[in-house]
Amino acid sequence: MTRSAGIGPAVLGGAVLILGWVLLAGALQGAHLVAGPWQVAGWIGANPGLVGRALATTLHSAALGFLAGNLVAVALAGVALIWPRLLDLVSGLALVVFCLPLIATGPILRVLMGPGEGPQIVLAALAVYYTTLIPLLTGLRATPAVWLDLVHSYGRGRWSELVHVRARAGLPYLFAGLQIAAPAAFLGAMVGEFTGAERGMGVLTIRFMRALDVPALWAIAALAAAVSMAVYAAIGALARAVLHDRPPVILAAPRSPARGGRFQVPQALWLIAAVLVLWWGALALPGMNPFFAKSPQDLLIALTAAEGAAQTRATLATALRETAVFVVPGYLAGLVLGAGLAVLLVLVPGLSALVMPLAVALRSVPIVTTAPLIVLFLGRGATGTITLVAVMVFFPTLVACLHGLRQAPGQILDVFQTYAAGRLRQMAHVRIPAMLPALFAAARMSVPAAILAVTVVEWLTTGRGLGSLMALSASVSDYTMLWAAVVVVTAISALCYAGVAALERRILAVYAPEQVRR
Repeated sequence: MTRSAGIGPAVLGGAVLILGWVLLAGALQGAHLVAGPWQVAGWIGANPGLVGRALATTLHSAALGFLAGNLVAVALAGVALIWPRLLDLVSGLALVVFCLPLIATGPILRVLMGPGEGPQIVLAALAVYYTTLIPLLTGLRATPAVWLDLVHSYGRGRWSELVHVRARAGLPYLFAGLQIAAPAAFLGAMVGEFTGAERGMGVLTIRFMRALDVPALWAIAALAAAVSMAVYAAIGALARAVLHDRPPVILAAPRSPARGGRFQVPQALWLIAAVLVLWWGALALPGMNPFFAKSPQDLLIALTAAEGAAQTRATLATALRETAVFVVPGYLAGLVLGAGLAVLLVLVPGLSALVMPLAVALRSVPIVTTAPLIVLFLGRGATGTITLVAVMVFFPTLVACLHGLRQAPGQILDVFQTYAAGRLRQMAHVRIPAMLPALFAAARMSVPAAILAVTVVEWLTTGRGLGSLMALSASVSDYTMLWAAVVVVTAISALCYAGVAALERRILAVYAPEQVRR
């Protein structure tokens, strides 16, 4: 009975999604921008071999990247919990790698790895590992102190603590991270195919964009959304089959947030040193051509001592200003919409089956398909760009906050229900405080995602900002400017991330002290 009750709303949600698609196609009939479901089905039916081969290729790359990226995330989380002093260094290096723009890393990987599946797999892994790492670290820390005290009372160390206690507490957060990562892996593989692959869904997307084949483009988008929704639903079903325990009551003594800030400067210096060492080490690998592989010294000279250094700095500053105007509004809008909708879905559970298919579809459809449509309605200016950024931030925030709201301890909710407290009172006093760690995890995770989304939108539609600058630099083989833009994007992402993390430490020191405990 429970299974049939869950299938009905899901089918209704899919039907509403298709109905909205039909209405949109009808409203824009003649504009050659939207193909309806029947056109898409007809095109797929007429080209089953082409679609099947491309889909199999992209799925293979996405699956390998999904597996590799998530294994790396689990390994990094384990290392950070076993050796807590490495936590900031591990998370900092993970952030730096995640901040590398796909626009820049894709062509470089293609040059290094050739025309095979390597770049697609690497980009799929890069797209998912961080979105799993951050929720997993949050979950591994969401452990009652008495459980850890029990492990320590038997003379066991951090390894036993991780295996027997933290791993079980982190499982719900791991599944949330995997659900966020599912659409990202497919998109990462497609972006890798944009850079010069021989086959795959990304190759077909470029081909059909150049041919202005609207039904084919929407068929690719629909298949990408369908695959991502299927994987998202499968991970959710696995989570429901595995997770049966009610969330525990976590009691921890509040601590001053000031203590966590004493070592920030040395930690930042260690992180910068580690990045420089890895950078120089990568350049020393065999096959690294100095024509496109630039060192820190090369960039320093280009920005300070070279003949055109002033012009280079001015170009970067102008592009940075054009990008920064859109990042903050889009980022905040995505966070507010994601968290607000999560609260609404918990208050009105029946809406979940209607809303989640649309949310997953928005995240799954390649941005190269959605960008022209949104720009058509909202223009190439601030409104269209901010909307696209908000869409990219919205989905991980929604999934993380939904999970966080469901982590409210059942015993405390029982007490509120005993006193006839309504859903709004339970939400305000129990569920939202329980959601805060997940909300801040999504906020940190979304900082680089928002900046990368802006650069992709600038590359595809606006022709301004750092995204356009990187794409133009890659097309004319100006690798010095390309690397300089990558460094700027990474530095801005790291600074914004540090600001969000500082706010998180201050708030969670009161509401979730276990998250700032070392």
